[in-house]
Amino acid sequence: MNKKVVGFVSTLSITALIGCSNSGGELTIAELEEARYELDENTPAWQLDEEEAVELTWYVNAEWFDRAYGEDVITKKLKEDLNLDITFVTGDDSNLNTQFSSGDLPDLITIFDGQSQAAQRAATWALPLRELADQYDPYFHQVAQEQTLDWYQLDDGFTYGYPSYSNTVDDYNANIIPGSDAFIIRQDIYEAIGEPEMSTPDEFLEALQLMKEEFPDVVPFAFRGFGSDGDVGSIGDTFQNHLGVPIASEEGDWYNRNLDDSYLEWIRTFNEAYRLGLISDDNFSDDNTIFEEKVERGQYGSVFASGIAQLSSSLQTNVARDPEQRYIAVDGPENTNGNEPTLNQAGLSGWTVTYITNKVSDPQKAIQLFTYLLSDEGQYLTTFGVEGETFDFNENGKAVLRDEVLQLRNDNPDEYKSNYRLGEFWFFGHDGFALEHGENEPSIAVDQIQKWTQGKLKPQFLIENINPDQGTAEARSLVNIDSTWATTLASLIRAQDDAAFDQLVSQYESFLDEQNFEAIVTIRNEKMDENRERLGL
Repeated sequence: MNKKVVGFVSTLSITALIGCSNSGGELTIAELEEARYELDENTPAWQLDEEEAVELTWYVNAEWFDRAYGEDVITKKLKEDLNLDITFVTGDDSNLNTQFSSGDLPDLITIFDGQSQAAQRAATWALPLRELADQYDPYFHQVAQEQTLDWYQLDDGFTYGYPSYSNTVDDYNANIIPGSDAFIIRQDIYEAIGEPEMSTPDEFLEALQLMKEEFPDVVPFAFRGFGSDGDVGSIGDTFQNHLGVPIASEEGDWYNRNLDDSYLEWIRTFNEAYRLGLISDDNFSDDNTIFEEKVERGQYGSVFASGIAQLSSSLQTNVARDPEQRYIAVDGPENTNGNEPTLNQAGLSGWTVTYITNKVSDPQKAIQLFTYLLSDEGQYLTTFGVEGETFDFNENGKAVLRDEVLQLRNDNPDEYKSNYRLGEFWFFGHDGFALEHGENEPSIAVDQIQKWTQGKLKPQFLIENINPDQGTAEARSLVNIDSTWATTLASLIRAQDDAAFDQLVSQYESFLDEQNFEAIVTIRNEKMDENRERLGL
């Protein structure tokens, strides 16, 4: 799952706070009391625990997360099965900072950066999962992915956090991961302009100009815009993956994809499109909400889209509004060197990471929650809902959503989300579960797009978590470099002419030298070697 809507932990400010976060009352594994039920390694502990009305507080570092509990199909069943009430608390980086500085930690914490200083120092504020499972719920070991646990193991030998959407080598090899990024175009427009090839810069520009002439009310081309903290939307590494830009040199060293010839040639093409009025200035100021609203209204002729799963509601609303304006995936821009697409999804690091803190009021119920959500029972619930209520098993043993659920999904995506929350309770989600265990009528809005991505996904485990450790001089330089690249990329697309474009590239290369970029490259190469060793490559 390519998750771009995130609430990143502000790790530089948190670093100094974590050390003083344990103000007393914290638990250690050695001090945990005995389980209140008899352990059985073949039975999940939530089925053995008769304790009722347990309450846990769960902090999610994302203000946009839906805090409702017990009202939708998923959390109502979760509450019933585990005899558990959850109070969700959401916030931003400053809220998380406050909790660490005060030592008043909730029972569970979900963050969005498994390599942050908060994550790296989890031993000071969280409990190790394998050991907690040994104490209270050995069934956890049957449902947690060993490769994922090993990936998140810290230098002390313990694993404290478990990610959502962690995809292993086996997941990629089984081809069960849906792609999430594609070049999409409004079907009615595509057909009206003759379904042209758009693989070369000249073909691409010609097709956009035809759109502008025949459909003057739409913006011919758009992309997910630029965010904060160096986020370059969908035309950074996502577009590089679409072009099949290598992640390593032929010698196996880290490769600077931002300066790849084919990639820069396409950015130059986007610049020409901008100068021809085929890309709107709004694309550089619209936030994700506005971007998605414009997709809902079919205001873009074509889009280089990232996060199709997150965009699915907008795509479905667009189809419900006018089926002829459905967006479909086409090959679109191709690498000028002939490279095939190498689309990426979440790797072993996944997306969000959830921890049980050492201030947890009921560690037994907390690890039961992890086990439940990681198990098939929890995966069926969060993916398909409740058997007999939202889905049934067919003759092939596959989950099939009921007609009324599908109807609501197609006709009223917002009500569908609030009533059922399917795919929205994602803390321990897995990309391939729906494909492996369901046979559902595909969403007309995204089915063709996801089929286009099949066979194009390639893991990038080699370059996961290779940036300098936060708090180091190299990490501070990288923050400046990423921010400068975001500014440079936006300026490249809006450059006045080719000379200005070339000057911006030259200035960026000079800035890399000023920021001692070679030291960062050295660190990345070292960490790539460590990844090879961990992965057995």
